[in-house]
Amino acid sequence: MLFRLQDVWKGYGGTEILKGVSFQVNPNEKVGLVGRNGAGKTTVFRLIIGQEAADDGEVIKMNGLKLGLLDQHVDFGEAENVHTAALSAFKEIHDIEAEMRLLEKQMETDHSDAVMNRYADLQTEFEHADGFSYAAKAEAVLLGMGFAAESWGDDVRTLSGGQKNRLGMVRLLLSNADVMLLDEPTNHLDVNAVEWLEEFLKTYEKTYVVISHDRYFLDRTTTRVIEMDRGQAVTYKGNYSKYLEERELRREQQIREYENQQQLINKTQEFIRKNLEGQKTKQAKSRRTLLARMDRIEAVTSEKSGGNFGLRQVQRTGNNVLTAEDLTIGYGEKVLASKLNFSLHRGDALGIIGGNGTGKTTLIKTILGNIRELDGKIHWGTKVNIGYYSQNLEGLEPRNEVIQELRRVAPTADNNTMRGFLAKFLFMGEDVFKPVSALSGGEKGRLALAKLIYSQKNVLILDEPTNHLDIPSRESLENALEEYDGTIIAVSHDRFFLDKIANQMLSFEPDGRVLDYDGNYTEFHDWKLATDGIRGPNAGSEPGAIATGSRDTPKTGNQKLKSDLLSKNQRHQLEKRIAEIEKLIPTLESDAAELTRQMSLPDIAADFERLNTLAAEHKALETRIQDLYNEWDKAAGELGD
Repeated sequence: MLFRLQDVWKGYGGTEILKGVSFQVNPNEKVGLVGRNGAGKTTVFRLIIGQEAADDGEVIKMNGLKLGLLDQHVDFGEAENVHTAALSAFKEIHDIEAEMRLLEKQMETDHSDAVMNRYADLQTEFEHADGFSYAAKAEAVLLGMGFAAESWGDDVRTLSGGQKNRLGMVRLLLSNADVMLLDEPTNHLDVNAVEWLEEFLKTYEKTYVVISHDRYFLDRTTTRVIEMDRGQAVTYKGNYSKYLEERELRREQQIREYENQQQLINKTQEFIRKNLEGQKTKQAKSRRTLLARMDRIEAVTSEKSGGNFGLRQVQRTGNNVLTAEDLTIGYGEKVLASKLNFSLHRGDALGIIGGNGTGKTTLIKTILGNIRELDGKIHWGTKVNIGYYSQNLEGLEPRNEVIQELRRVAPTADNNTMRGFLAKFLFMGEDVFKPVSALSGGEKGRLALAKLIYSQKNVLILDEPTNHLDIPSRESLENALEEYDGTIIAVSHDRFFLDKIANQMLSFEPDGRVLDYDGNYTEFHDWKLATDGIRGPNAGSEPGAIATGSRDTPKTGNQKLKSDLLSKNQRHQLEKRIAEIEKLIPTLESDAAELTRQMSLPDIAADFERLNTLAAEHKALETRIQDLYNEWDKAAGELGD
């Protein structure tokens, strides 16, 4: 046992949040803590870490238990830059190193057994604490969390809030805690960093408890789920998908037990009513006593609705909805992706995924016509009527009331019709008269979707539609989109959502490729792993893969040697060498990128000897590449080209 909550009660302002919660977490368990917003998940973390005390009950922890929690406001102390902030996770090793340096100074004049023995003990401790490889391990985790090597010298004070949270996650992953408490760990990560974190946690040898709205992440990282529901904790074995199945079976069983008991109660009450004053008075009184002592099964209330996003019937488009031919996108001279070729037919759903700044939103703006394509063509089919959902919810007018905002797309609808429609999106009663400016992020998201759905568009372009929705609302939206007979283009980091609705994927990769795949996210992810495992991340394109960028050919300065200063043989030798370098540099850069990818793999990060070897190889390659660029510059300058 690492820790246990035993009949714990906790409330705030007279409202009970936890009502006798009991559960235990053991070594090597991978636990997901789920439940609605306000169900008490973060409260549980605060109780475990000791930031708050229970009103009643006990939180029992193993002696010397080392807990790790990612704080909302991360403090990096005196760390000057990203690299030193990551290394600050190894305070124990630093302390050992500091004492060893002092002893080394002392040993110049003091050769006593006590000093020598202490130094030997410290060397053993240093080795057991992975002192010879901790720097390489830190750098592998930095790479995995999206901190490129050139950013390691950045001042931590200049980092954005999201970057600080990612750096805090780096430090937590390196902390070697007995239990990591992860509260929404994927919030500030792009899809590549999330996938890296999933692989890291799969091979993590200790225990963690994770709170997350990312259902795909929970699916891949947990083997046990604890659901916080109405102040209680219910445990399920398996990952998130297994939990959904088991929860439904449990609810069906509870419903049957409740209905059976209600039938018994009604039958017994009817017997008592008929016989209390008759010949069977004694039996009736006995049954009345039995009824009074009966433990009543609580009615299984239906879960609070996540909204009813049933999409209205839409006009049919032509069979060919959208075609992109050799499409190049970007701004001005900045190309984000080129030679994109894909097509959508009526009823297709294209999922678009990728890191920040890779071109996803630019593609959306280009196909909407908000910015011009740099090259290539976009063809829309016939009878296309486009509806757009912006992740920034920029189409909402803050000064309008909710019902006024819906009227913008329903000018002829009467109030009763609009109020009935808004009720499907959980705007009940006086809620319809709230100003948009007073709505929460989730409420604004539901209102934007209500407007989009009421407008009966037959092509939906959705930019992060699940960002502001809780899990039940996401599930309702997914169910509606599965039944929608129009065409969908959805940019999303929610891979569970993409698994449900997409039949085609477009992935903007960090190395500049854009991958096109027929299938949902999981099918695409498995294909990409198999493909990259064979080809390496920078290999050339093949069916389904669109290469979208490469390093520009190195440019020379304005100074040139006159051609008549070179003999014909000298010119030939320089041209030959330049050609050799131009072939060699991409190969070496591909090799360096592959080493970087390998260093960021969780199983490599745990193999410190292998990690050190890869780091040395990577450094040698980078030096070699830079030397070749210098040689190229010099040769090109002499050649005058």
